[in-house]
Formats: sequence, structure tokens, C-alpha cells
Amino acid sequence: MTNLDLGRLGLGVGFEEGTDFLYAIAEAEQIGYSTVWLSGGQLPDLDAIGTVLRATGSVNVGSGILAVDRFPADHTAAFFSETESETPGRLVLGLGGAYGPSPLTTINEYLDALEETVPLDRTMLAALGPKMLDLARERTAGALPALVTPEFTRQARQALGQDSQLAVQQIAIIENDIDTARELARPTVEFLMSNSSYAANARRMGFNDADISGVSDDLVDALVPSGDIEAVAAAVNRQYEAGADHVAVSLMNPGNPVELWRALAAEL
Repeated sequence: MTNLDLGRLGLGVGFEEGTDFLYAIAEAEQIGYSTVWLSGGQLPDLDAIGTVLRATGSVNVGSGILAVDRFPADHTAAFFSETESETPGRLVLGLGGAYGPSPLTTINEYLDALEETVPLDRTMLAALGPKMLDLARERTAGALPALVTPEFTRQARQALGQDSQLAVQQIAIIENDIDTARELARPTVEFLMSNSSYAANARRMGFNDADISGVSDDLVDALVPSGDIEAVAAAVNRQYEAGADHVAVSLMNPGNPVELWRALAAEL
């Protein structure tokens, strides 16, 4: 059983340089978000995570996700040790991005390289497929899937059992006009569907090749819920009902998100 406590409601954000971003994250902590997940693709370096840790007081800060083919394991282990001495107990390493002929071997070797420095219950895997979910259950605190339906979450809960953490990254848009919401969501869905792991998981969730290649309205609507605050909160609650222990909400609305974060937290 993992000792990792992510809290119930988290926030997914892309890292930005400058004090405005750090002030926003500090406000999110005060609002009550328990874990902030920094998008791995937007991290300029590992110390960006440290910057957020130092700018906050008690909130967990996670990488969501740290690509193992971009950040060598020895660098990650050294960074963990450094941050643990400065801000103990708050860094969570969400790992993924293993490609090539044997991603399971790649992840296993990365975890092997970390295990003398990083407690396994401070790591999670961006697991989508059945074998990666098994590995998340066996070797880490649990799974950190993104762009998934509640039905996927229900099946992942069964695969992980009750002793592993299931933290779902839920992309959403607070926007009542469905055409505008789809326009905002489609580039992200299209980009992620160009990744073979996300495309394969979309097929497992029941979408066909035409949905995936054409980034259909059905695909976008299912993976990126939209509507008013109540509608987005209801989508988050469906993930909880399906078995998620923690949901990290990533709002794609343009502009300053703090008031939307506040309104959503109040609703939930």
C-alpha cells in the first residue's frame, strides 16, 4: 500500500517563466488544490519544478509527466535528493514517455536507476495500456493517466486494485458554446492522438480510426468536457465515481485562470 497522499483535487498546468505564473500557483495552493502537476512537455529543465516548490508552502508538486527519454535517470535522482533536502515530502515524479521497441523495459530500467534514491511511493506512471498499469501497480505508487473517459478509469481501478493511487488528469474547458470549446480543445487532442500510446488507448476506449485521424467531435467531447462550472464539476465527479482517488483538472481557457480555478474548487 502506498503512503502517497495527493489529496482529492489537483491542478494540471503548463510551466511558464515569470512571477505572474508563480503568484497564480501560490493562489491555487491557498484556494485548496492539493497537488500541482507541471506538464513535462513544457518543462525547460528539472529546476523549473524546484522553482514551483520554492514558491509554495505545502502543496505537492508533480511532474505530469517527466519523459524518461529526455531526462536521464541519474539527473532525476540527483534532483530528487536536492529538492528533498530543501522541500521534503512534496515532490512526486510522474514518469512516462518511454518509446521504442520495449517501453516496459525502458521504464523498468529507469525505475531501477532511481530506486536507491527515490522511494517508489513517490513515483507514478503515465499508464494507459494494461501492461503499463500492471507495472504502475507493482513498482510505483500508482497510475497517472490523461485524456481518458470515466469508463477507462473504472477499468484502470480494477487493474490497479485498491492499494494503488489512481490520479486522473482531466482536461476541460469552461465554455458554454460547444463550437468554441471544440475549437479550443481540438489542437491538444490532435497533438496527443499523434502519439501512438494515446491513439492505441483511444481505440481501447471504443473510438475508431476515423475518430482518431479526423479528431472527431465525438472524440473531443468525450475526452475534453466543456460547459459551465457545474458541468465541468460534474465531469470531474464522474471520474471520482469511476474510481479515481485524485483528479488533476487542466483548464484550457485562455487568459488568467485563477478565478476559474477558484469557482471550480468551490463547486467541488
